[in-house]
Amino acid sequence: MLKAHGDYILPENVPANEFLNLEGDKISTSRNWAVWLHEYLVDFVDQQDALRYVLTANAPETKDNDFAWKDFQARNNNELLAILGNFVNRVLVLTSKYYGGKVPKPNKLLEVDKAILDEIVNSKKQVEAQLDVFRFRDALKEAMNLARAGNKYLTDTEPWKMVKVDPERVKTIMYVCLQVTANLSVICEPFLPFTAKKIRDFLGIHDISWKDAGKISFLSEGHATFEPSLLFRKIEDAEIQAQVDKLHKTKEESSKTASVTPQKEEVTFDDFGKMDIRVGTILEAEKVANTTKLMKLKIDTGIDQRTVVSGIAEYYKPDEVIGKQVCILVNLKPRPLKGIESKGMILMAQQSDGKLVFVSPTIITNNGAEVR
Repeated sequence: MLKAHGDYILPENVPANEFLNLEGDKISTSRNWAVWLHEYLVDFVDQQDALRYVLTANAPETKDNDFAWKDFQARNNNELLAILGNFVNRVLVLTSKYYGGKVPKPNKLLEVDKAILDEIVNSKKQVEAQLDVFRFRDALKEAMNLARAGNKYLTDTEPWKMVKVDPERVKTIMYVCLQVTANLSVICEPFLPFTAKKIRDFLGIHDISWKDAGKISFLSEGHATFEPSLLFRKIEDAEIQAQVDKLHKTKEESSKTASVTPQKEEVTFDDFGKMDIRVGTILEAEKVANTTKLMKLKIDTGIDQRTVVSGIAEYYKPDEVIGKQVCILVNLKPRPLKGIESKGMILMAQQSDGKLVFVSPTIITNNGAEVR
């Protein structure tokens, strides 16, 4: 109807992610198995972008993924700090040391210089291409590749050594590095907005937009930069262990104080008597295609052998339940589920962590025995 109306812009693509787990378990705010943002911002002051970075790098775009505190630490220390932060800091410190914070005038460009300038142009194109198809994880990777390329260029050209033998060559090297740094302040902004602003403040550039990215002469000769501070800090083992310990402690406390579902309204004995609950044995089991929760069971109820569809596939594999004795409500009105007629319902208990467990007789009982 909206399309026929003609005045509405309808979505052409609706991207959706899979699930993000936490330390190998499902995120659950009711069980306090979660990372609370207000607590994170207290424990990791001015580290908003570190969390943004890890969540984007681990985005469950095509399959379930996991957030782990150790991985958070490793990505911050080995990627943000060691690659992006290290490059920007070295460039600005050397610019301050050699040229009083002013952008030097470049000389003849060598092939290695032209290659890194080409990387600037290519980086913008690659990030845009990934963002256009909602691949944020790959877009972030492309942005970080520019920082990696800049780091390699700086390490390979060694201006701290070259300045002693060819100071004119160093002007070109630092000019190129400053162009990379300026572009990083724009290209990284969709993922690291606080970091991007810090870099622009160091460079003394403002009022820029995405269209400015990709320029190989972003900063002009003589442009003044400012004394830098560290973009990221190293996260220590003790900080990470504290987060892991807090997570497990709150989970334990939550499980101890887990609320019990309130009692439902009273029923009469006659109401209860209408339910025909029997002991049955699962003969066959298989997952229902294109579902995550449903399992198709064939159960011997003592009365007959019937098909029941049950939402236990998240917690049990088919071969784990075959031969299991269960309690089954046999006179429940049949209903179709995913094209399968389900004739009955097996009784399950739900634990405080959400897992379903079987309600079964403690000893082997004949199929068809009534539960009273």
